[in-house]
Amino acid sequence: MAHFLRTAILGSAALLATACSASAVPAPPVASAPPPAAASGWPPAPVVPLPSQPPPALTVDAPLPEQLAKGLVVLRYRADNLRIVPVYGSAALDVSPRIGHIHVTVDDAPWHWADGSGEPLIIQALPPGPHKVWIGLADPTHHVLDSKTVSFVVPVGGHH
Repeated sequence: MAHFLRTAILGSAALLATACSASAVPAPPVASAPPPAAASGWPPAPVVPLPSQPPPALTVDAPLPEQLAKGLVVLRYRADNLRIVPVYGSAALDVSPRIGHIHVTVDDAPWHWADGSGEPLIIQALPPGPHKVWIGLADPTHHVLDSKTVSFVVPVGGHH
């Protein structure tokens, strides 16, 4: 086995030496490739400050129909030009790319809750009938930047 490895290594070295001596003409310079463009739809890399940012926007889907039929409201949402994180306070206003969270109100309640998870909203135990959920996209100081209201009907017999 040792003889085979020594022969293979020496043979490879001889091939490399032959290839190098055969190319007396210098290789053409390699042009540096332009940096790859960010894939369409990717958010900015959250590792460098952005010189300017477009305004944040909120997109909310209708409740998932299969779950709604069972009385469970699952709302998917997406924030554009703002990362959803559980960070609050005026010092966080200077973070770039921009960060924030959402506020949620169900059926015009006089109160709301804040969520910084970025995960879909799951609401259960609503009585059958029409309902609406207001979602506000907020900065770290709770100033609402964009909002959407989703209306839906929990069907009779749809109890989770």
